[in-house]
Amino acid sequence: MMTGICDKVAIVGMGCSRFGERWDCDAEDLMLEAFREASADAGVEAGDLDAAWFGCYFDDASVGKSALPLANALRLKNIPVTRVENMCATGTEALRGAVYAVAAGACDIALALGVEKLKDTGYGGLPVGTPGTFTEQWRPNTSSPGSFAQLASAYSAEHRVKGEDLKRAMAHVSWKSHLNGAINPKAHLRRAVDLDTIIGAPMVAEPLGLFDCCGVSDGAACAIVTRPEIARELGKTEIVTVKALQLAVSNGSEAGHEGWNGSYIHCGRLAGQRALEEAGVRSAPDEIDLMEVHDCFSITELVTMEDLGFAEEGQGWRAVLDGAFDRDGATPCQIDGGLKCFGHPIGASGLRMAYEVYLQLLGRAGDRQLPSPTLGLTHNLGGEPARCVVSVAVFGRND
Repeated sequence: MMTGICDKVAIVGMGCSRFGERWDCDAEDLMLEAFREASADAGVEAGDLDAAWFGCYFDDASVGKSALPLANALRLKNIPVTRVENMCATGTEALRGAVYAVAAGACDIALALGVEKLKDTGYGGLPVGTPGTFTEQWRPNTSSPGSFAQLASAYSAEHRVKGEDLKRAMAHVSWKSHLNGAINPKAHLRRAVDLDTIIGAPMVAEPLGLFDCCGVSDGAACAIVTRPEIARELGKTEIVTVKALQLAVSNGSEAGHEGWNGSYIHCGRLAGQRALEEAGVRSAPDEIDLMEVHDCFSITELVTMEDLGFAEEGQGWRAVLDGAFDRDGATPCQIDGGLKCFGHPIGASGLRMAYEVYLQLLGRAGDRQLPSPTLGLTHNLGGEPARCVVSVAVFGRND
């Protein structure tokens, strides 16, 4: 019988590089920038690590294949290092590997690190990937903005939301994130943007305008995890534990038959339900104090509020406009600025989300600090609505 991982693993240190156009460094520099912060936070050196998980999506475009780039950058002592890739959920997948290894007793102290160096490629969006022949048979000529524009259209049609109302709600999502990101020194984009500018921005894929889409960026983030008893031996008195870490992956059914209407993320709902159950959360709106979700596009965040149970189905757009997920709302979302302000260096994004929740739970978020949060959630989505992987994690403070 499965017993889950709730409170079996503690995060003792986290680090995050400054995200942005990092012409000043390469991927190895970004890894070191994130690791040095985590190492100092944890009181753990590279030589203390028993194993590591390395997340990177565009390996050919940034660091090369295998786990060697992480081992080389940190001069790890020939420990097991595993490179993982699970589309845009790669960062959380690296964390899942490290957390599960510690929970299983396979190692005492493990590292999860994600990095991506995308700006060097010269692309305004994501570089052209190498999906292989099979993937192209499923989605020829499909773009990320186009796929999520279809999510917006299906949501509007299914719930009979007027186009102008959905546009205002999506604009509110982006307005809120830019407002939050403006005070985050590690964010790529640090400027508040008014609603009229967002609504009037050039169209990318109807109804998604420029400010409905996140950009690409360079960045790295990491976590050092161990068992709670070892965390106490390291002198930690305020301990953040992993309450849940769940993953749901499409099996082709969404794209293969008419049972899915395209107005929600099927795997988002499954991963959310499993994570909340594993964490013992009965009511997400009442118990979760903050969340970081995958806002690759503003419609993604809006729909995710329903998929995770923070808004009733078909009412997420109203909850957004009512300010339910603003900084002073019922459940603040993207308090660090989200993908909208950090951009999306794919391998790092999931761990960047966890980093913000970790800081908030320990009261270290500076000007962004929320009053006494005890339970936070991250949601990391890879792929597109019809074909995706979704990770949902819950973290809690255990003093």
